Amino acid sequence: MISTPRAALAGSLAVAAALGLSELLAGILSGATSLVAAVGQVVVDHQPPGAKDLVVGLFGSNDKLALEVLIVIAALAFGAVLAVAGRRWSAVPTVGFVAFGVLGFVTAVGDPLVSATITAVTVAVATAAGLWILDWLIRAGTPPARSATQQTPRRGAASMPDWSRRTFLVQAGAVGVSATVAGVIGRSLLTRQQVTPGAGAPALPPPSQTVTALSAAQDLSTGVAGLTPIVMPNSRFYRIDTALLIPNVDASTWSLRIHGMVERETTLTYAQLSALPMFEQYVTISCVSNEVGGDLVGNAKWTGVRLRDVLTIAGVQAGATQLVARPVPSNDFSAGMPTAWVMDPGREPMIALKMNDEPLPRAHGYPARLIVPGLYGYVSATKWLADIELTTLEAVNGYWIDLGWSKLGPILTQSRIDTPTSGSQVTVGRVPIAGIAWAPDRGIKKVEVAVDGTWHDARLSQPIADATWVQWVLDWDATAGPHTIMVRATDGTGATQTADSTPPAPDGARGWHTINVSAS
Repeated sequence: MISTPRAALAGSLAVAAALGLSELLAGILSGATSLVAAVGQVVVDHQPPGAKDLVVGLFGSNDKLALEVLIVIAALAFGAVLAVAGRRWSAVPTVGFVAFGVLGFVTAVGDPLVSATITAVTVAVATAAGLWILDWLIRAGTPPARSATQQTPRRGAASMPDWSRRTFLVQAGAVGVSATVAGVIGRSLLTRQQVTPGAGAPALPPPSQTVTALSAAQDLSTGVAGLTPIVMPNSRFYRIDTALLIPNVDASTWSLRIHGMVERETTLTYAQLSALPMFEQYVTISCVSNEVGGDLVGNAKWTGVRLRDVLTIAGVQAGATQLVARPVPSNDFSAGMPTAWVMDPGREPMIALKMNDEPLPRAHGYPARLIVPGLYGYVSATKWLADIELTTLEAVNGYWIDLGWSKLGPILTQSRIDTPTSGSQVTVGRVPIAGIAWAPDRGIKKVEVAVDGTWHDARLSQPIADATWVQWVLDWDATAGPHTIMVRATDGTGATQTADSTPPAPDGARGWHTINVSAS
């Protein structure tokens, strides 16, 4: 009989092989999907209250990768348990692998963009391959039976090497490497299947209302090392959403439905939407999970159409107090915001089609997403937009509301120190302390920096708009020794951010970003 450690390793590697093959088949076959991501999506869609805050706090924008790694680890452990149990009950591995395959199939076909037939084939092949490899490794790891005539070698006498152990380790290593390579190649191919933003879609007309080019006074990062640029490049812009696999949306077949409490239910194609007057604006958006001093915030130039123009086409009824937006039907996300916030002429909610002069990157919502100045993303910034429902605040709770987050999500006044970094060593003499502050859509009036308890006014970059962050810089004459630095901002209404510290849940983190440095 195979030993328990060898059985556990064989079970884990068999599951790894099945997962790796499923990823490879998903990358090759159109209509299939990653079983790991499918299971993960179900976990995301049914997560308990507080889970998002914990995971994002630990892993930031790597939260999805962390979840998928955890799922793989759990699957490997499951395989190990099945194989060990199979030493006594031979049917257990077969039943367990089939059950795991059925679970993967059920979770995958929950995505309407996935082919049930192709997925069934993928699951069946991966399950069969996993069971075959498990049997192969079990046989390789089982020592040959010792005959009655064979004697145990005397102490000190030469013994034959354990060829079964060496054979098992070589085969196990080959399976592990092959599973990893197959998984990596499969996920890469799956990603390449995705539609390239702008491909096959009607060319976007130039905006009728544009923003002026930024001046040197509006971006101080060119003169201060480590300071966040005033416009965050697409490649560095944070990403927080509920989609483990980015939806594969073809703009040529995409449409936006506006329904509910409207005079005329309306469906707009990409061409019809982009034919509306286009405009540009800079807007800072932020995730409600952003910790004090965190980087889940970004500023970009967005190009698109006014949300109010789209709503005018449908005709919003007087009793509609909430706008609920939903993405393409590949997950259960929804975001609801007060209709009054959208209709306020003091701000410009938009359906964005471009980001920093490029078609929306797929990771940031291609072909269309909502940008609503002043609201956290969890109640407003729906990516891969496909559905807008007008309803009442009482009738519908957005995705995160039932998980304990606030129904209303106005972005708090916040500020951050970018440089120097906490715990760093600086040189005695003139040292720039710099960072960013934001309060969309109220604007920033003042930023103050405290060094060892003494407050100083920082100089600000020339604001682009009330809906964007500003940069701030304080030139500090550092003296030798340890120092504590804090920052606080005052928004355009005259309200200064509070020193009282709170976690992100349920409506955003509060407190002053504080760091410690040493000068020598």
